[in-house]
Amino acid sequence: MSHNTFGHLFRVTTFGESHGPALGCVVDGCPPGLALTEADIQADLDRRKPGQSKFVTQRQEPDTVRILSGVFQDERMPQPLTTGTPIALLIENVDQRSKDYAEIRDKFRPGHADYTYFAKYGVRDYKGSGRASARETAARVAAGAVARKVLASLYGEVKIRGALIQVGTQKIDRARWDWAETANNPFFCPDVGAVAPWTDYLEGVRKAGSSVGAIVEVVAEGVPAGLGAPIYGKLDADLASAMMSINAVKGVEIGDGFATAAMSGEDNADEMRAGSDGKPRFLANHAGGILGGISSGQPVVVRFAVKPTSSILTPKQTIDVNGTETEVFTKGRHDPCVGIRAVPIGEAMLAIVLADHALRHRGQNG
Repeated sequence: MSHNTFGHLFRVTTFGESHGPALGCVVDGCPPGLALTEADIQADLDRRKPGQSKFVTQRQEPDTVRILSGVFQDERMPQPLTTGTPIALLIENVDQRSKDYAEIRDKFRPGHADYTYFAKYGVRDYKGSGRASARETAARVAAGAVARKVLASLYGEVKIRGALIQVGTQKIDRARWDWAETANNPFFCPDVGAVAPWTDYLEGVRKAGSSVGAIVEVVAEGVPAGLGAPIYGKLDADLASAMMSINAVKGVEIGDGFATAAMSGEDNADEMRAGSDGKPRFLANHAGGILGGISSGQPVVVRFAVKPTSSILTPKQTIDVNGTETEVFTKGRHDPCVGIRAVPIGEAMLAIVLADHALRHRGQNG
């Protein structure tokens, strides 16, 4: 399998399978001299790890990260510093239950990558879906923590935050948006009024052995104007690629996205006035902080849709590896809404893209 590396100057290569001994990544292109410890990375991994509520998979993984290379410390240094060489990060798997997949090893789950993986490679890791599992994204979250360090070294505080804004048919009230609330509930929900209804809704989904999709919104504030390029290096194009690379993501929009199709030119215009700091003051942000593929200095806003997980208890019609018609249903531990844990993953991918573009901008513009 090729194509396991993302980025140009800040490059992330992930490795490992859901039920293998470990997974991880190699981060190449991180500048030297940045303070980096395992604790810096662990904080983000703890937000993504499974088993934290009954609304996500009950697989118990501590997701403890180890830095294997790329940092150095001796008695002259209060903390480890990056050396500019590849940073290898390792996360061990400790709670695999491969027997849960024995009954589906020859069957293709509808809506899953089972069939396409088999069609392409002629062999399939049915135990936890191998690289098709959302477990792979733990390595991305680890790499995203490094990317945040790069952004902080270049621009000071770049605040990257995410929230779940829709679960199945249930949406938030944006008038009640409060970023602080995302840390107070198991859904990363910014609307305190939506938490109780979502709890009841997902409890019904969970008890039925079913699943639902979700929409995640990620926002980066403190991004300077100038990141990206007008044609083949568009910042929004790379963001779309990054978000679409996340398991189960089926749609991405920047700013108002698809809603702009129903707007007039007057409604969609992000008008500008002179700011007191010499920079423009925008009166709206329909463009999501990106114009012509280049950041405008406004908050970068990305939204992505996550499909329902295909591992459900309801029998569905399918075929097996021999082409025989059959039925399949999935036992084991699965997310009734995989979109919940996609919030820190989306944040990580946003950080990785911004770090890559920041280094590319510095390389061209000094």
